Amino acid sequence: MSLRSFTLHDLIKRNARLYGSNTALVFGDQRVTHAQYAERTARLAAGLAAAGVGQGDRLAILAPNCLEYVDLFGAAAQLGVIVVPINWRLSAEEVAYVIEDVAPRVLIVADEFQALLPQSGLDDKLRYTLGVAPAPWQPVSALYLDRTVPPADLNDDEGLVIIHTAAVGGRPRGALLSHRGLIAASLQTQLAWQLTTSDVNLGVLPLFHVAAIGFMLATQQAGGATLLLTRFDPPSLVKHIDEDGGSLIGTFPPMLGALLDAAAAQGSALDSLRVVSGIDVPETIARLRTTCPQATFWSAYGQTETSGSVSLAPFDERPGSAGRPTALNTVAVVDELDRPLPTGATGEIVVRGPMVFQGYWRCEADNAFALRNGWHHTGDMGRIDAEGYLWYSGRSPAKELIKPGGENVYPAEVERAILEHPALAQVVVLGVPDVQWGEAVKAVCVLKAGCTLSAEELIEFVGGRIARYKKPKHVVFVPALPLGGADSIDRAAVKAAHGGA
Repeated sequence: MSLRSFTLHDLIKRNARLYGSNTALVFGDQRVTHAQYAERTARLAAGLAAAGVGQGDRLAILAPNCLEYVDLFGAAAQLGVIVVPINWRLSAEEVAYVIEDVAPRVLIVADEFQALLPQSGLDDKLRYTLGVAPAPWQPVSALYLDRTVPPADLNDDEGLVIIHTAAVGGRPRGALLSHRGLIAASLQTQLAWQLTTSDVNLGVLPLFHVAAIGFMLATQQAGGATLLLTRFDPPSLVKHIDEDGGSLIGTFPPMLGALLDAAAAQGSALDSLRVVSGIDVPETIARLRTTCPQATFWSAYGQTETSGSVSLAPFDERPGSAGRPTALNTVAVVDELDRPLPTGATGEIVVRGPMVFQGYWRCEADNAFALRNGWHHTGDMGRIDAEGYLWYSGRSPAKELIKPGGENVYPAEVERAILEHPALAQVVVLGVPDVQWGEAVKAVCVLKAGCTLSAEELIEFVGGRIARYKKPKHVVFVPALPLGGADSIDRAAVKAAHGGA
């Protein structure tokens, strides 16, 4: 191992020594201590190594949250393997693209997601099932061997995880996150929230999200426990908080509101809950404050590309802001020539520090653009006030991003899917305010001459081609779209006319 590196493998071994008898993971009726987790990851690493999996190989997993999922992170860290968590909300076409993009040596899939896999192109991959899928699939349990293998000789700036994010051009891009970046992110979170061995992370966010990984690692840094949950079920979550001492949770709309509704219905005060972070409206945060005065809602700003949050603060400290830069990041606002802007001026948010990702997988041109001039360019606009609080101001023109329920949706991707319908001539997709999800997808469409189509038919058509959370919630048909220079569609004029829900 490198003299000055500290990897996830090192963290797991450290926890086994310091917190060995403490609970690290809970899944159903299974409880795993930190010492047992180190043993599980070592056994899985031995099995992967025996199967011929080695440093630099990619291992893709398509599964709900479970113990094996978390074991894979630790085993991969020991071998220098890169984990590719696949979003199970994607369409079959999108899943196929991710698999083709990273060319994984190993594919681990839960039975319920087998239908999302491509019908060809898997013959060269080692295939393991979290279930009972027939040959050539093997049970993942076969990979746990009672032997040890030495850790790979790697630096902590080497890749650990590839998470695919939506692309401006309409195709997902795999963001390569390093050991160093993820550990730096989790350490800052642990310190900010003062996490200890008694904290219990309610792991309800799916592990294909950087937020879910970050919450789990921050709790792991502290020697605490993560309760792995396969789905968001508010009544069950209230029970877990009350019975298991759940103390921190990440949420996206409408999760927190639904949790508070369930707590009220069950007569629970959610007494152990003390940290909530994510995205929500002030009204719901006020409900949290009233229902759980001991809990704090933390505002934050970050991306997959920054391994987590690069700014953080209690919401009530500066309502409406995204917090202040965390300890190991430099966050700035620059103009179109990357010149720093004065206090209060709005420009593009840029970041520098150990949390910045290694780049997009096999996207050199995108990397050159995003990482130019010594900064990671987020594509988001913002300003920094006199006290150092970051205020998010929307997306830059180059990054037209929509975030329904915290997911990333790029208009170009939805527009491409819509235009596959033979009745469509033109379309502009935009984000509009939504009470339940924060933001919703809206499509403004022009039909070809003589064609008819209902909004419901188009929505269902799009939902069959891309992830269903990306399909439009609102569709309007217009005779024509306004044109700008060079006879191109004037997107600003479309937004001005149709930007409401």
